[in-house]
Formats: sequence, C-alpha cells, structure tokens
Amino acid sequence: MPLFMDVHESLPDGATAADVAGAHAEDLKIQDRYGVDYRSYWVDEANGKVFCLVEAPDAATAAKVHAEAHGLVADQIFPVVEGA
Repeated sequence: MPLFMDVHESLPDGATAADVAGAHAEDLKIQDRYGVDYRSYWVDEANGKVFCLVEAPDAATAAKVHAEAHGLVADQIFPVVEGA
C-alpha cells in the first residue's frame, strides 16, 4: 500500500503535543473504515508543525480520515518510500 508523509504547517493557537496525541487517537478510532493506517507522527511544538506517516490507498483517503476524525487536515501530503 502507498505510504505518505503529511505536513501540518501550523497548529491552532495554543495547541500542544498532548493535543496532537489526542487527535492521533481519534484518527486511530476510524482509520480502519477507510483502509488507512496512521503509523506514527512527530510534533515540532516550537514551530507549530506536525508530520504524520500514513499508509493509505491514496492521499485523498488519508486526508479524509483527518477531516472526519478531528478536522485538522494536512497542508501538504507527500508520497514517500520507507528507508532502512
């Protein structure tokens, strides 16, 4: 299945890494409906950025999970290949 890295360029004002963890948990609750696997995420709290690694049929389906789960849709989604 294709692998994507999505990039959230700016978190809502006052959002923390704990808030991102909560949003990720919401993704996990519904991802199976769409054949998506949100594998991991990284937070750059100082710069307000989040990066999510996701296996999905396509970028639009990955975005749909974010939109439905919590509304925080990525600004960019890149197809990636996992390295060692």
